[in-house]
Amino acid sequence: MVATSMPSSHSGVPWLAKGFRPFFMVAAVHAVLAVPAWIAVLLGVPWLAPAANPLEWHAHEMVFGFAGAVLAGFLLTAVGNWTGRATLEGGALAALLAVWLGGRLAPWLPGAPKLLPLAFDVAFWAGLALACARPILVSGNRRNLGFIVLLSGLLLACVLSHANRLGLWPRQLGLGRMLGVDLVVIAILVMTSRVVPMFTRNATGATDIVSSPTLDRLAVAGMVLLTISDAAAAPLALSASLAGFVGVMTLLRARRWGAEHTRGNALLWPLHLGAAWIGVGLILRCLSAFVPGMPPGVALHAITAGGIGVLCLAMMTRVTLGHTGRMLAIPRPMVWAMGALSLAVFLRVLGPLLVPSHYPLALGIAALFWSLSFAVYLFVYAGALVSPRVDGRPG
Repeated sequence: MVATSMPSSHSGVPWLAKGFRPFFMVAAVHAVLAVPAWIAVLLGVPWLAPAANPLEWHAHEMVFGFAGAVLAGFLLTAVGNWTGRATLEGGALAALLAVWLGGRLAPWLPGAPKLLPLAFDVAFWAGLALACARPILVSGNRRNLGFIVLLSGLLLACVLSHANRLGLWPRQLGLGRMLGVDLVVIAILVMTSRVVPMFTRNATGATDIVSSPTLDRLAVAGMVLLTISDAAAAPLALSASLAGFVGVMTLLRARRWGAEHTRGNALLWPLHLGAAWIGVGLILRCLSAFVPGMPPGVALHAITAGGIGVLCLAMMTRVTLGHTGRMLAIPRPMVWAMGALSLAVFLRVLGPLLVPSHYPLALGIAALFWSLSFAVYLFVYAGALVSPRVDGRPG
């Protein structure tokens, strides 16, 4: 699914030949810059955040900026493989990239209309949804119809996030961002069930790797219910119980995915680690509702920095290699990058619990390692992203 390319009619700039090329690059740049800027704000440098409420800006950007770019790069590439039809390339891809960039830069423009960031973000999510929906619908690809619903939901969640920012819907402060996280997790649950056991089996040759369709369906169905519960502002006990259920199902389904075979393979173990962080984060979300003294931010960052962050870097690396015609092996700097990101997540998630008196230091080190890991990705693969495939194939 992510190691081959469908034929492309694009014969112009290689960087615009497939969606993963520009969007993975800007996602990595975003990761390098946005997290240190947020930590600087926490440490007393408020001008590094463009919003009156820096926390709001940070949460919105990590969900709809960083994760949105990675999701766009992945889906614009994968949908073409699933359907045999092109999504966006060339000028159309550049236009979608431009509106994503507009959404990131608009909050920084002095005197810009308050609705300008909203306009750019709506254009991006609507454009991405249409670009993916057309080939799925035309080809009759029923298996992936759910991604059209998912992208439409992310469009709505993004609008709600901006409504919170603008004070148009303050009674549900943070709802849009939470729904965004929930919807990204649904996408991750679906995609990891498809690719993690397959990649592990193909790479290791292990015959004991199997999937559990029943547990996969229970995890996804439970996450859909949790998303609905969050949208409806259901009682905390209900949402927490659903989160605990999904977390347990997420970990149980991965029991026989062959994680024990991935030691020493930095293309594989981050996929398993990221999937595990999703399950752990959801269980922590459940515990935070019932265990006094458990900060909700611990669970949130286990899901976002741990699950979403680690899986984003792992999939960006895998897709970049496969879709530029390179061998599925990574150089030592990328091995270090995967380790650095894992350390960053550990410090961000467990720092508040293990070293509360040194929490700012833990945050600073976590931000440094987070940025370093994505900077290494750019250093290693920027050339591949802007160059033609090494095997001479289009894409």
